[in-house]
Amino acid sequence: MSAITTDIIVQKIESQLNAEVPAIEDESHLHAGHIGAREGSHFRLVVVSPDFVGLTMVKQHRLIYSALSEEMQSGIHALALQTFTPEQWAAR
Repeated sequence: MSAITTDIIVQKIESQLNAEVPAIEDESHLHAGHIGAREGSHFRLVVVSPDFVGLTMVKQHRLIYSALSEEMQSGIHALALQTFTPEQWAAR
């Protein structure tokens, strides 16, 4: 299993999804001792992209999973996502 870092995730999301990641947190330490913790890291991130306009939340998340497909198979065990269009993010 390769070491996945927040920098790797941000770089992939930004380059492949025309996105920004205003918040990312490695929560792996919170899962120490649970069975999935041996299989990979746990991350929570917020992604803002114009590519999300007109897409359901499921389709938005699928874009992220696709961008991180290699990492999802080799180091990310859990990925908690919040996705926003730029307009939704600005209105917060």
